[in-house]
Order: sequence, then C-alpha cells, then structure tokens
Amino acid sequence: MPNIKSAKKRLKQNEVQRKRNSAYKSRIRSSRRVFREAVEAGELEPAKEAYASFCSALDKAVKHNVIKRNTSTRSKRRGAEALRSLEA
Repeated sequence: MPNIKSAKKRLKQNEVQRKRNSAYKSRIRSSRRVFREAVEAGELEPAKEAYASFCSALDKAVKHNVIKRNTSTRSKRRGAEALRSLEA
C-alpha cells in the first residue's frame, strides 16, 4: 500500500479506471459474440443489427482510449467481410 497521499489517490483512480475499461471490453466481447452467432446462423437482418451494435461498442472504446483506433478498424473490417460473405 502506498504511503504518500498522491500515490493513494492514484491507486484509487487506477482502480476506478480499470473497472471502467473492463466494462468497455466486456461490452465489445459480448457484442462480438452476438454478431458471430448471427453470422454463423446465417441470419442477415439480426447480423446487420449486431454488426451496428458491435461497431458502436468499438467506437465508444476508442473514444475513451480503451483500445487503439487501428484495433477497432481491423475488427470492424473483419466483421464487414463476414457480413458481405453472408449477403453473397
């Protein structure tokens, strides 16, 4: 445990931020799972809705610096490819 006042505050801030980041990452994983399940089931409309939710979760995580922009872009591109393969 820290002894210095600023270090104690920093420890509290880090804990709060860790929980917040964890929530964003959990939302990404959940929405990705729903999207993949819809694609594997071959359902186009639910897959499109799930893809929009997945992109939204990624964008919000980028906005709050939880994940990097390129990671988000790569994930969205792979999702879009899966969606296009479903449409074809």
